[in-house]
Amino acid sequence: MAVVGIGVDVVDIDRFTATLSRTPAIAMRLFTPAERALTRPERLAARFAAKEAVAKVLGAPPGLEWHDAEVLAGPGGRPSLRVGGTVAAVAARFGIASWHLSLTHDGGVAVAMVVAES
Repeated sequence: MAVVGIGVDVVDIDRFTATLSRTPAIAMRLFTPAERALTRPERLAARFAAKEAVAKVLGAPPGLEWHDAEVLAGPGGRPSLRVGGTVAAVAARFGIASWHLSLTHDGGVAVAMVVAES
């Protein structure tokens, strides 16, 4: 295995929450139904940061669909990433075989780091 790319993103939780309150339809565009079921804004902000970090790993090509990168909670709450559609197609071009994801939130910010391996 070799690292293909690393992406990181930081989201201001209050600003993100205000955006969702001002324009609720954004949540439908950004998140899958399972992600939208989360009620704590810091968790949604971290998932948005993860999607941005995935885009950075892939070089932010046009046409990526937000729903094609989904953050899941595994055993013990460990986050994982499921990709499909547009994200999977670009990842395949880079030979990406696995993803590693870390999420955190504290002090009003949410952070995500994504590592892609071939």
